[in-house]
Amino acid sequence: MSVDVVTFGCRLNAFESELIAKHAEAAGADDTIVVNSCAVTNEAVAQARQSIRKLKRERPAARIVVTGCAAQTQAGMFAAMPEVDRVIGNDDKLRPDAWRATAQALASPRFGIEAFEKVAVSDIMAVTEMAPHLVDGFQRGLPRVFVQVQNGCDHRCTFCIIPFGRGNSRSVPMGAVVDQVRTLVERGHAEIVLTGVDLTSYGADLPATPKLGRLVKQILRHVPELQRLRISSIDSIEADADLLDALADDARLMPHLHLSLQAGDDLLLKRMKRRHSRADAIAFCDQVRRLRPDISLGADLIAGFPTETEEMFSRSIDLVEECGLTFLHVFPYSLRPGTPAARMPQVDGAVIRDRAKRLRAAGEAALLRRLDAEIGSEREVLIESETLGRTEHYLPAAVRGAVPGTVQRLMIVGHDGARLLVQDSVMPGLDPPARP
Repeated sequence: MSVDVVTFGCRLNAFESELIAKHAEAAGADDTIVVNSCAVTNEAVAQARQSIRKLKRERPAARIVVTGCAAQTQAGMFAAMPEVDRVIGNDDKLRPDAWRATAQALASPRFGIEAFEKVAVSDIMAVTEMAPHLVDGFQRGLPRVFVQVQNGCDHRCTFCIIPFGRGNSRSVPMGAVVDQVRTLVERGHAEIVLTGVDLTSYGADLPATPKLGRLVKQILRHVPELQRLRISSIDSIEADADLLDALADDARLMPHLHLSLQAGDDLLLKRMKRRHSRADAIAFCDQVRRLRPDISLGADLIAGFPTETEEMFSRSIDLVEECGLTFLHVFPYSLRPGTPAARMPQVDGAVIRDRAKRLRAAGEAALLRRLDAEIGSEREVLIESETLGRTEHYLPAAVRGAVPGTVQRLMIVGHDGARLLVQDSVMPGLDPPARP
């Protein structure tokens, strides 16, 4: 039986799950379920635990291996679960030899195994280099694929446990990244997404310390056949001049950025140990909009961070409009033991949930405004499937009859509240909604 991987959390985890499946299958870990966990919130950890119990009930004979950030930071907790056969750390999960050892361990008798014997988690902080990872035949047939260029984080935001799950920042050399992108383009992938944990810290550990903008320019220069390049979440305060130049000068770099903003109040940002101010965030959004007037912007925002008052929270709500945000990822604050924020005065849980709900409502209203504004425009739509495409601005579009993997210029005639509707792709009998 094949190896099944259940993925929680970020896009980087999704990319790494492809590698995990490849290594585990090659090692012979048959009839195995791998849970690639996330540690960003308590809820994410709880979801992984619930999933493990459910999977074991559904497939009692299967071996269950847990890896990912939650496994790295809370290995003992997962090892103590009777459903779990093995816990593998975040560095180990990408190494073929770790999976060979795991396959051997899974093949041995399991009776009476102690929790500590299940654990294969190394010191993530001791990892200083990063090898390029490219799966043979990775996601064949998918128009959009990810290339991991960076891992780990050197910053210590007071709410975040991820550096302890991912380790310190480390980067893939530029030449190796360009080679990966070229290979994927040759295989027919139309859009490449550069991903990492702290993407704008790229290159600090490499010779000559190249920045993310230089990497982007090298990709665009040396892979002229690449149709679309997109970058995942960035820290706006670290965006370099080359990155902004590329955004302004090369249409192949998609006009869509997702920003790690977290809050709109300066005192909260200071308590979070963020490196930007409210004014910095607004100024950056204004700058990129001047460079690329049609750009769409998203952001991560936390609701209910310790000590947050209603007045502080209102500044985060106001930031949605002041920065012209289209997409919001809203995180209700989650106390992570061992972080400085866990020792700060906490906001009541009901208040956190209410503020998260209000932030999401502001995000939904912002998205609707952007969808309205798209009506009557022509957009380059990457066809992801027979029914879904994405514009340059990462807006979803309902399509029909198009060939997946192609990029088509389509007229936007309306939207259904969540997706754009394009000419000749409106269902029969459905009139496109008029612009309000």
